[in-house]
Amino acid sequence: MNEHQSIKILQTPFYSRSTILVAIDLLGKILSHKTSRGILAGKIVEVEAYLGEIDPACHAFRGKTQRTKIFWRKPGIAYIFINYGIHRCLNAITEEPNIAGCVLIRALEPISGIEVMKENRGTDNLLSLTNGPGKLTQALDITLNQNGYDLTKGDLMILDNESCSDIVVTSRIGITKAEKEPLRFYIHKNQFVSVQNSKVITFFKGLPEMVRKAFCDSTVKIGLKHKKLPTQLSLLSFYK
Repeated sequence: MNEHQSIKILQTPFYSRSTILVAIDLLGKILSHKTSRGILAGKIVEVEAYLGEIDPACHAFRGKTQRTKIFWRKPGIAYIFINYGIHRCLNAITEEPNIAGCVLIRALEPISGIEVMKENRGTDNLLSLTNGPGKLTQALDITLNQNGYDLTKGDLMILDNESCSDIVVTSRIGITKAEKEPLRFYIHKNQFVSVQNSKVITFFKGLPEMVRKAFCDSTVKIGLKHKKLPTQLSLLSFYK
């Protein structure tokens, strides 16, 4: 893959863990799409976690449907949907079998194929090129046809990369259910993070290992509950 040839592709075990842990660890990794116009790639700088059947903001909350059955397939595949009838959103399916979850890729720092990305987006403004979930899929030419693609092989994949610096934990953006949960993560002071919302709540900031520990010791708490499922369902593998 030219400049990314020596970088390891993230494999299924990476995704087959707690959605929260996968979200934290995806920051700093590289989303890469091999297209007919070259490799379009960017560093992941912002994500949101969606915790399956305990999370009313997650599409899997109401169980298996024709649309959501993808959540119960193997982890490490792409879940792509249209938001507001316009924007394509890319998610990575997470968790072990029989536990639904996904991580929404919210923003990238462009690193490869930038001129093609500008053409795809119709803008020369580098900072607004990939600083939103709909923007980044348009820039990287990611379409609904790639829904269900295996991110561990093929033309659309996520590559390993060095760990990022401080991570900020906040509430999620652009949703109306469970919007105050601490499930949005971004790289501190990165200029390619999506535009801040005045209603966003900031819960924690620190190195990746500090953020993981904060969830483990309940410094940062998840308040989601479900009448049939325990609150900690999607955190089970977090403690392994």
